[in-house]
Amino acid sequence: MIRAVILDWAGTIVDCGSRAPMGAFVRAFAEFGVAIDIADARGPMGMAKRDHIQAVGEAPRVAAAWRARHGRDFSEADVDAIFAVFEPMNIAAVADHADLIPGARETVAALQVRGVRIGSTTGYTRPIMERLLPLAAAAGYAPELVVCAGDLPAGRPSPLMMWHAMAALGVWPAEHVVKVDDTPVGLAEGAAAGTWTVGVALTGNITSLSAAELATLDGPARTALAARARAELAAAGADDVIDSIADLTAAITRIEARLAAGLRPRGAAH
Repeated sequence: MIRAVILDWAGTIVDCGSRAPMGAFVRAFAEFGVAIDIADARGPMGMAKRDHIQAVGEAPRVAAAWRARHGRDFSEADVDAIFAVFEPMNIAAVADHADLIPGARETVAALQVRGVRIGSTTGYTRPIMERLLPLAAAAGYAPELVVCAGDLPAGRPSPLMMWHAMAALGVWPAEHVVKVDDTPVGLAEGAAAGTWTVGVALTGNITSLSAAELATLDGPARTALAARARAELAAAGADDVIDSIADLTAAITRIEARLAAGLRPRGAAH
């Protein structure tokens, strides 16, 4: 009954903890004499990267620091200048954070056996994805299409990338599509398009730990982190929440049971 799954990238299918963009944001702002912390960098994660830079720069603490350093308010020209520095940094960083999240390859293969089409949307730009795509393909993951930030007039949380992906795959109606993402803005993208949404809690931006760091956690610590991330994603409107991509096939089965019962995704009213 589910005909397509549209996957996010960092924190969902690759780069456990979504580490590559976080470091690049911190370094890019530092190039302009303004220190941002990890929480600042992670707050708008999932947005198109230019929009993300603007959101960070306009946050009250960062805006005040920018004004103190430069003697003026943060502006559109500053967004452009930081983005020009950030994008090459992120392109370089993805090569160090391109590992598939454990279970990703097997999950995608299992869905394909069920006849589910696999697409993707991302807050990454096309140049960033041109670096990442061959690395993911060499590791065994190559979705049928990739829709990037900048490909369409608006990125997340608008539904345009999702609608474009669905049209390119020839898949409809929206309630037969699932969007999988580790960020609230990525879930909002799916909800705005009218699809089911599945949040990824433990391997994503909210938890922010690498696979190696997750492996060192004892049971109670891991459970507590997962519970916090699950609560945040559920509050953001996720129809289902999983710990990692390895749990997605079970979530698809649950969603198909809800479809069979006549239920619709939370975003179906859009």
